[in-house]
Amino acid sequence: MPSERDHSPTVMRQGLRVVGHAIRTEPGIFTGAVVSSAVYGIMTVGSSWALGWATEHAVLPAFREGHATTGTLLTAALLIMGVAVLKAAGVIGRRVLAGVMQYRMQARSRREVTRQYLRLPLAWHHRHPTGQLLSNASSDTEAAWAPLAPLPMAVGVVVMLVTAAAAILLIDPVLALIGFLIFPAIAVLNLVYQRRISPLVMRAQQLRAEVSEIAHESFDGALVVKTLGREDAEAARFQAKADELRDANIAVGRIRGLFDPLLEALPTLGVLAVLLFGSIRLAAGDVSSGELIQVSYLFTLLAFPIRALGWVLAELPRSVVGWTRVQDVLNASGSMEFGAARLESSGPARLEVRGLRYGYSPDAPVLSGIDFEAEPGRIVAIVGPTGSGKSTLTQLLVRLIDPDAGQVLLDGTDLRDVAQGELSGVVSLVPQQTFLFDDTVRGNLALGTDGDRHVPDEKVWAALRLAQAEGFVSALPKGLDTRVGERGATLSGGQRQRLALARALVRSPRLLILDDSTSSVDAQVEGRILHGLREGSPDSTVIVVAYRMATIALADEVVFLDHGRVTDRGTHDRLLARCEGYRNLVTAYEREEAERAALGADEEIVA
Repeated sequence: MPSERDHSPTVMRQGLRVVGHAIRTEPGIFTGAVVSSAVYGIMTVGSSWALGWATEHAVLPAFREGHATTGTLLTAALLIMGVAVLKAAGVIGRRVLAGVMQYRMQARSRREVTRQYLRLPLAWHHRHPTGQLLSNASSDTEAAWAPLAPLPMAVGVVVMLVTAAAAILLIDPVLALIGFLIFPAIAVLNLVYQRRISPLVMRAQQLRAEVSEIAHESFDGALVVKTLGREDAEAARFQAKADELRDANIAVGRIRGLFDPLLEALPTLGVLAVLLFGSIRLAAGDVSSGELIQVSYLFTLLAFPIRALGWVLAELPRSVVGWTRVQDVLNASGSMEFGAARLESSGPARLEVRGLRYGYSPDAPVLSGIDFEAEPGRIVAIVGPTGSGKSTLTQLLVRLIDPDAGQVLLDGTDLRDVAQGELSGVVSLVPQQTFLFDDTVRGNLALGTDGDRHVPDEKVWAALRLAQAEGFVSALPKGLDTRVGERGATLSGGQRQRLALARALVRSPRLLILDDSTSSVDAQVEGRILHGLREGSPDSTVIVVAYRMATIALADEVVFLDHGRVTDRGTHDRLLARCEGYRNLVTAYEREEAERAALGADEEIVA
C-alpha cells in the first residue's frame, strides 16, 4: 500500500477536481444548496445575537427590576422564533438540493457507464469480470459523488465561520484572539487525520469491488458450485475477502473514533478559555454579560462548521477511488466506429468474407486468411474441430468484434461502413449459450423488434412453428404469456434453444447465423428445424455451425475450418470424398458405433 505521504496531497487535489466537475455540471442546484446553507449559517450566528439581545434587554433587567415589559419579551421571542424559522428553511433547502445534486450526478454517471458498456466491443468485455462491471455502475458511482451530500453544508458553514469570527472580533478582539488559538491546533489535527485515513478509505472501497466480484461469480456459477460440492470452498473464499473488508472498515472506524473526540474537544477547550478570561474581563468591566454569552455561544458554534468540513474531507479518498474506476471505463479504448451505409430491408443477403484475420492477442491469431461467400438464400455449414475458430467467426459475421485484417461484406458493403443499429435489423445470431430474460415467452420473442411487445401473434406463432417450439409453448399454462423464469429456468435446454431460434426468426432476418444453437435438441427435431428454415424462410441466407452429419448434409455448401483456416469447401459429399480431416471429423460417431458393434459381435462369437 502506498504511504500516507504519497496519498494525501494527491487525493486532496483529485477529490477537489471531482467536486469541481460536479459543480460545473449542476451549477444551479449547487448555488441554491449553498445559498440555503449560507442562510442556515448566518441564522445560526444570528441566533447568538438574538440570545445576547434577549439576555441584555429582557433577562437581566427582569432579574434586576423583578419584572419585564410585555413588548420587550415579545420582541425577544419574535427575534428568536424568526431566526429559528429562517434557520430551519436553510436546513431544508440545503439537504433537499444537496440530495438532488448527488442523485442526479449518480444517475448521470450510471447512464454514461452503461452507454459505454454498450459501445465497447465484446473483446473488451471478455477482459473484464462481470462483477467488476457491476461494481463500476453501482458502488463506484455512489462513492464518486458521496462528498456532494455534505458539500453545500461545508461551503455554507464557511460563511457561518467567517461571520462568527467577524462577530467575535467586533465584540471583543482580546477574547477573539484567545479563542482563535484553537484553530492552528484544529488545522494540524485535520491534516494528520486526512493523512492517516486516506489510504484506509481507498483500500476499503477497492475491497468492496472485490467482494462484489466474488459474490457475482459465485451466484452466476451456482450450478457448478453445487454440482461439484464447492459450497464450503466458495463460502470460505467469500468470507476471506469479506473479512478483509471488515478489517479495513474497522481500521477506518478506529481512526475516526480516535480523531472525532479530539476534533470535538478542541472547540470546547476554546470555549472554556474564553469563559475563563471573559469572566476576568467581565469583572473589570471590559465586556458586558450579554457580550460574554454571545462570544461563548459563537465559539460553541464553531465546532460544527469545522466538523462539516471534516465530513467532506473524509469522503474525498473514497470518492477518488470510485471516480478513478468509473473513468477507467469511460476512457476505455476500443469503441466501434460506424459509417453511414444503409442495407436493404428484405430479401436474402449475400455474405462475403475476404482475407479475415483475428486474434484475442496479437501474437496468437484464432483465424487467419478466411475466405468464403454465401449466396443469397443458401444454407452454408461451418464445420471444424473444437478450437478451430467457428464461434469467433460467427461473432465477426455480426460485428460483435472487428477483424484485425480483412473484410466481412454484406451485399458488397463492409460491415464497418454500415450505420449504427442498421446491422441488427437484418442479421440475427443464435449463439451457443442461450439467454432468456425473466419475462413471458412473448416478451422474450418480441425482444428488439419494432415496438418490442407489439409483434402480431400470427408472426410469433409462425416463428415458433419454424423453430419446432409451437407444441410445447401451446402446452404452457398461459401460452405466450407464461413467464419462463430467470435465464429460462423453467424450460429444458432444448426448449430454451428453440425459443432463442424463434426470437431470431420473428425478426425476419436477411442473414441468420446459428452457432451450434440446436445442440440440445435431438437429431430429428434439428432436421425438421433445418428443413423448415429451407422451406419456410426463403428470405434468409443461413450460416450454421454444425457437428451432426445429418445436419451438415442439409447444407448447400460446407466450409471446413481447421487451425483457424479454411482448408476446404464444397458440398458435403465432395468433402467426404476428398478431405480426410473433414471425413474423420464428421464420421467419428459412426465409426465409433461401428467399432463398438464389431467388438460386441466378436465377444458373442468367443462366448
